[in-house]
Amino acid sequence: MTENTFWLKKIEISVSEAEKRTGRNAVNMQETYTAYLIETRSVEHTDGQSVLTDSLWRRYSEFELLRNYLLVYYPHVVVPPLPEKRAEFVWHKLSADNMDPDFVERRRIGLENFLLRVASHPILCRDKIFYLFLTQEGNWKETVNETGFQLKADSRLKALNATFRVKNPDKRFTELKHYSDELQSVISHLLRVRARVADRLYGVYKVHGNYGRVFSEWSAIEKEMGDGLQSAGHHMDVYASSIDDILEDEEHYADQLKEYLFYAEALRAVCRKHELMQYDLETAAQDLASKKQQCEELATGTVRTFSLKGMTTKLFGQETAEQREARIKVLEEQINEGEQQLKSKNLEGREFVKNAWADIERFKEQKNQDLKEALISYAIMQISMCKKGIQVWTNAKECFSKM
Repeated sequence: MTENTFWLKKIEISVSEAEKRTGRNAVNMQETYTAYLIETRSVEHTDGQSVLTDSLWRRYSEFELLRNYLLVYYPHVVVPPLPEKRAEFVWHKLSADNMDPDFVERRRIGLENFLLRVASHPILCRDKIFYLFLTQEGNWKETVNETGFQLKADSRLKALNATFRVKNPDKRFTELKHYSDELQSVISHLLRVRARVADRLYGVYKVHGNYGRVFSEWSAIEKEMGDGLQSAGHHMDVYASSIDDILEDEEHYADQLKEYLFYAEALRAVCRKHELMQYDLETAAQDLASKKQQCEELATGTVRTFSLKGMTTKLFGQETAEQREARIKVLEEQINEGEQQLKSKNLEGREFVKNAWADIERFKEQKNQDLKEALISYAIMQISMCKKGIQVWTNAKECFSKM
């Protein structure tokens, strides 16, 4: 494992291209899917020459399998999310088809970002399965399944049950759930606003395209003003044609926001795991208290609460001293075992909270930095567009003044 960690720190990871393929799925039906080429290149040099690049192809479903494995084996970690499988919060002028080339390209960038997030994580980067994901194309799925991670995965019903039945939830994790809900709500709102801004922007640029056409047609009619009108029309056309590149940049910023929209669910996954651990701890404590009470009742011969055993004793007579001693002995063994289990669960819970909170603080610091940079870059882009608009109309004004 140490060698793997060392190796991961010495390589560059990229998802360099996407390829549309056709094959048969698990139920032997024809399907079309996209495969992604993962390239790893050593940054170390031997005799002045870099080591050759290794490459392999992975499907999106294999990325999902890797992430599901990481979620199970590292429950205290805020596991980086994958890019969306199908487009959400789509600006209505763009395609929502998951085979659309533009969408596939954005997902390729998102998958590369996912791998870089995992590779830069202080804990996840050490994982052997992740190492094999980058280096072993054949039989990788079998290797993952052999870990038995699916058997360790908690069911949704169990997680929901724990959510409603925990008596003493940790306030910090309750607040974290509210934090993740608020993060999701705010970013969803930002994405909707961004779609409206993109729509309005598209309209503005198309109006300039219409101006360009009108000025060009007008220049053919007005001979004396023809040169000025044609020049003004040219400025309008250039401005209008730049909308495609701008909207591409817009989608890039939207994808950065979407990553943290999906991170909200990763935070809730950590909360759910803590609720399950707390529920198991409370159940174990309750079971231990019940056994201690039974033992005390047998030892003193008094029954404090109604029980089926107590009612049976009254109906069919008392137990012999030997039977009572045997039962007390069994209960004492169970109590001893229960105390050890409770102690173990307490230690496990404290360790989970310590590790989870350290990773949550790391995540928050990363989130603040990433979103700050993304929003500042987005604002700079908007300012740049406004300056271009002003310049276009300044140039057009000069053209009109020469008429």
